[in-house]
Amino acid sequence: MTQGSKMKKQRESQCTQKTISLLSPLGTIQVSGCENGVHTIQILMDVAPAERSGEAPLSCVVNDSPAETSPEMQRCIEWLQAYFSEPQTAGSLPLPAFHHPALQGDAFTSRVLQVLLRDVKFGETVSYKRLAEMAGNPRAVRAVGGAMRRNPVPLLIPCHRVISSSGQSGPYMSGKGDHLKQWLLTHERQRGEG
Repeated sequence: MTQGSKMKKQRESQCTQKTISLLSPLGTIQVSGCENGVHTIQILMDVAPAERSGEAPLSCVVNDSPAETSPEMQRCIEWLQAYFSEPQTAGSLPLPAFHHPALQGDAFTSRVLQVLLRDVKFGETVSYKRLAEMAGNPRAVRAVGGAMRRNPVPLLIPCHRVISSSGQSGPYMSGKGDHLKQWLLTHERQRGEG
């Protein structure tokens, strides 16, 4: 191990992670992070997606939070709340910093996730094949699928917007969250038109 990797490992192990629990139309969402940024977002799938009424805004409320929340975690909460209540405005809000090893460095997974975040906007979709091309390796379609499975911050990095070339939505959360992917895509389409 090089001196630089030892120092990086020490910094990561020294950060104090806190978890915030949010109630959303998707069920409970847990956001974990530290003062340096967000580490993970987990959609727990404890309830089916809420049925939307035409007029009522969708909400995402803090259910359980540590006494002290870092600015980056607060930024993440505000972004998620905007995404569910006024999703078309979420794109103009600053994203929190990310502090997860999969999003650091030059690895293909990191590059694919960064390209997805930067280039696939609200209400758009992209195929696995096209995303591989955009990330600089047109033959890495399977690797793109692997990068989507390893995305530590779904919703913020919108892996739900990646679909198969046939136009089918493809799996989400290893196939267990396919209904959530459909809900998210519909949510963005409906709210983007309004």
